[in-house]
Amino acid sequence: MLLWYAGLSVLLVHYVFRSGGVDYRLIALGSLLPLALDLPLRRLAYGHTLAAGVALMFVVMVGTIGRPRLLRRRLICIPIGFLCGLVLSGAWTDAGVFWWPFNGALPHEPLLPPAPIVALEELVGLGACAWIVAEFGLTDPVPRLAFLRSGRLRVK
Repeated sequence: MLLWYAGLSVLLVHYVFRSGGVDYRLIALGSLLPLALDLPLRRLAYGHTLAAGVALMFVVMVGTIGRPRLLRRRLICIPIGFLCGLVLSGAWTDAGVFWWPFNGALPHEPLLPPAPIVALEELVGLGACAWIVAEFGLTDPVPRLAFLRSGRLRVK
């Protein structure tokens, strides 16, 4: 489930924000956080709630008060990626999970869809990653190293 979240989150954020200042490495990392948080429970739980995404955004915003603006701009990519992960997981389709704790106890929903769906999502994610490599010229060493160092992709 890595490519589905990481690849599509990077594309989604790129085409929505069109900003050269986004650290796409942190977008990809943030998109995987809901899965990482819920993996020990093996079900959709706290990591797939809107409350977790909002709490993460709050921590970044409050934690960077009085700090350089560049730090806030970079760290805000993690909660943005987290929220992309919620969208891509489909957590928003289950009100019991998405709106927890405002509507009672968490339901027992599986963390991952059935294996054929996971395989299909990973293929789509692989396609998204291939698109990113082609679109941003990451086969060339110079743009690839620039991306690995800064997390930025050149905006056309």
